[in-house]
Amino acid sequence: MSSASTSLLPVGANLGWVLAVLLAAAVAVTAAARLSPDQGFGRAREVLTAGVRAAVQLLAVSAVIGWVVSSRAGLPAFLILMYAVAVRTAGRRITANGSWWWAAVPIAASVAPAIALLLATGLVPPRGIAVIPITGILIGGALTATVLAGRQSLSALAQRHGEVEAGLALGMTERDARIEIARPAASDALLPGLDQTRTVGLVTLPGAFVGMLLGGADPLVAGAVQLFVLIALMAVQAVAVTITLELVARRHITAGQPGGPRATRIRRFSVHRQRTPVTPQP
Repeated sequence: MSSASTSLLPVGANLGWVLAVLLAAAVAVTAAARLSPDQGFGRAREVLTAGVRAAVQLLAVSAVIGWVVSSRAGLPAFLILMYAVAVRTAGRRITANGSWWWAAVPIAASVAPAIALLLATGLVPPRGIAVIPITGILIGGALTATVLAGRQSLSALAQRHGEVEAGLALGMTERDARIEIARPAASDALLPGLDQTRTVGLVTLPGAFVGMLLGGADPLVAGAVQLFVLIALMAVQAVAVTITLELVARRHITAGQPGGPRATRIRRFSVHRQRTPVTPQP
């Protein structure tokens, strides 16, 4: 560990106690304020679980990262694991039914072209020590954008389903009617990335910038790398939001109905048949 990083955050008993106190404070405040959708303690338990999981996962990654970055088999396996965890996390945050796996599409379609472009142009060398952090940052950004776009789109459609029906009555296709309602809500998923980019250097100093400075890099080089990360993130998130919105509009991603899109169509057909009057035979 470099002297700069040691002086900034020495790893020892004090760090452990401070982390424990901060996590306990986060759990206590979340529980006391009942910051959960049902006004219970579910979110407080999630905060505690997230903190403990983060510690365990980072310890595990720290233990194997040396092998991963130098192994031809370890690098792609680790990248696939990152992607799989992101898909599972994003999908389950959006919906509890079988359509959660569609979250794989916006994450892959947004991150893969960006990484391919960076490798093809030589901006990112094809080495694990460079590919892993850049890919992790982009997958994390795509995950956040996909979750926000999916949840907010489905929420808007649930609250304004009457407007969707009105659009259908006016002759719009179901996809067009749904996307007109969901688009404004989905667009809000871009706000965290936009705010981070707008305030960089003024309000926050992002991790890539600080990490390079601690590693001894020139501040100008560190700033250029951070700018590259922020711009790439905005591109990735824009693609992820657009694809997620399309998937929701076409009912590939649905909410509140176990079984996914196929089960949804079956139920709608059954309801239609129940409402269809039966003409008595003479």
